Amino acid sequence: MRDILVVNNATKQFGGLTAVKDVSFSVQEGMRLGIIGPNGAGKTTMFNMITGEYKPTSGKIEFGGEEIQGLKPHNVAKRGIGRTFQIVRVFEDLTVLDNILMGILAQKLRFRPAEEQIYEADEIIKTTNLQKYRDVLGKHLTVSAKKRVGLATALALKPKMLLLDEVMAGLTHVEIGDALQLLRKINSEMGITLVIVEHVMKVVMELCEKIVVLSFGEKIAEGSPQEITQNRKVIDVYLGESKHA
Repeated sequence: MRDILVVNNATKQFGGLTAVKDVSFSVQEGMRLGIIGPNGAGKTTMFNMITGEYKPTSGKIEFGGEEIQGLKPHNVAKRGIGRTFQIVRVFEDLTVLDNILMGILAQKLRFRPAEEQIYEADEIIKTTNLQKYRDVLGKHLTVSAKKRVGLATALALKPKMLLLDEVMAGLTHVEIGDALQLLRKINSEMGITLVIVEHVMKVVMELCEKIVVLSFGEKIAEGSPQEITQNRKVIDVYLGESKHA
């Protein structure tokens, strides 16, 4: 399989602070890749560089063989990169259906949904198991449902790759199990590449085929879940974090 995303020596500085330093990794089409690390390791900053929220200070980011660093977020999205956010973003005064339609209309550049677009939104609602919330306002949703709406809205843009920023945070064990099943379905049945930032290690170890570990903005390890669990640098980083927690 070919690489869909290639990050080469990406660096992001904010004044005198280096949030990400010379990080390189690649993601193959159809892969499920995890990015882990302690708080402040640079994980979300990396996502923001990939999606165009931040322009890298240096380095290159390629998606589908084309350089995308420095593009605006809407242009990155048009190329096929969708994302969810660590802090759940839904339109609280819109129903779940209308939240998803906003994503579809943004893609089609229309102001009124056509019948086929409502059908498309309903299919996404079925995929993400949101049927019982279809006509519920965003402000009345549970945390779990809001996270699924965020995922559904990202799917409405028909991405080739999804960046998932802590989609499991705040969920119960049962909800995590349901979310894992959904992500596998999105990956295997829809063919969407997944890149996941997550603190819930059970999720990363069960779902991801490859893991990149960041610490203080630098990549300290990369490999399979088994390789990562046996990596001394990774163990030291996480033990060090727990000692100071």
